[in-house]
Amino acid sequence: MALALLLIAGGFVALGIWQLERRIWKHRLIAAVASRSHAVPVAAPGPAQWPGVSADRDAYRRIRVSGTYLQNRRTLVQAVTDIGPGYWVIVPLDTGRFTLLVNRGFIAQDQRAAPASEPAGRVTITGLLRVTEPEGGFLRANDPATGRWYSRDTAAIARARGLPATAPYFLDADSARNAPGQPVGGLTVIRFADNHLGYALTWFGMAGLSLWGLSRLRAARDEREDGGAA
Repeated sequence: MALALLLIAGGFVALGIWQLERRIWKHRLIAAVASRSHAVPVAAPGPAQWPGVSADRDAYRRIRVSGTYLQNRRTLVQAVTDIGPGYWVIVPLDTGRFTLLVNRGFIAQDQRAAPASEPAGRVTITGLLRVTEPEGGFLRANDPATGRWYSRDTAAIARARGLPATAPYFLDADSARNAPGQPVGGLTVIRFADNHLGYALTWFGMAGLSLWGLSRLRAARDEREDGGAA
């Protein structure tokens, strides 16, 4: 029993240390994302760079791209924002070299039936690089056949819309092009859960309780031995 309590305490200490290490990693990630999202925009990664695009290295990086919106090819993805429920308006942009899905912004539920109207001609869009959101939302799978989308799955949207050479990421447009009657851009929420210190203290507390139990076990054993000797 004593050995088991000692091993359990050691396990709790290891988990606490792991959470502290995760906290250091999370704070570095938060700092990196804050730096990327406010940096001077860079060119959107092209096909040669796609294999190297990752969440750790590129998520929320400010990028800029020019191209022509493909009219009548928008996809509406269900969304809940600070201004209410509705949809993200995802529109393919033909850059001349590849297709990039652009999240133009948010529209309310009552705007779903409004005729699609994307800016005509060549446009330049600035925003944040977002990694694909495969499969769907929480407990809700995307259903391309019925047009029900719960996540911005770039590969699935590209297949459903028959888009060629589509980037494996999408762009959240900023608020620069916001206009009456148009999707509201610039609503990207950058927030990371940071509960690692609390978790670490919990594990260390459990380790302390285990060691307290071990001390009580030893005290009871000593009392029995002292009683037997008497």
